[in-house]
Amino acid sequence: MAVTLRNPSALEPVPAAPLKGDGLPYRYEMIHAGGSCRGYADDPAELVEMLAPGYASLATPGERSAARVRLAMDAQVRLQAQLASGGRLDACDEADRAVILGGRHEPPAPARWEAPVPLVLISTFYEPAGPLPRPSGPADLQVWLDPADDWTLLTSLHTAGVITVNVRRGAAPPR
Repeated sequence: MAVTLRNPSALEPVPAAPLKGDGLPYRYEMIHAGGSCRGYADDPAELVEMLAPGYASLATPGERSAARVRLAMDAQVRLQAQLASGGRLDACDEADRAVILGGRHEPPAPARWEAPVPLVLISTFYEPAGPLPRPSGPADLQVWLDPADDWTLLTSLHTAGVITVNVRRGAAPPR
């Protein structure tokens, strides 16, 4: 069973990681909800449940896949807005601003991306998994979220800076 705790402010000490009923530590720790929560679990699906309540009750792999895509899209919108803030959007031309500020009901599909604001994309919609060609351009200007499975989604959100996932020392990550 997973556990979620309030994450203290920077002025407070980090709480000790909780232990399971058998006295052993959890395999994973995840800092999420903008840094306000710490979650502990033994299975990546339990961490996804913390980010998408109700995920664990979904009956089929297709339902879970759709929920991961929705979670990735929600993170995409929030992260894209964050990346565009702070005046960086002003350095973009009108076409780039239209892509950055456009709705995500259809995935953005520029042939090339070189704008000063990184573009957040969801791998499901792009080759090889999806029908759209991947934009060319510098890799550091493309942030990819990958909802292919629970662990891949979590690690892509971690890489993008949306969450932090730690694996207990000595515990191998899932394969």
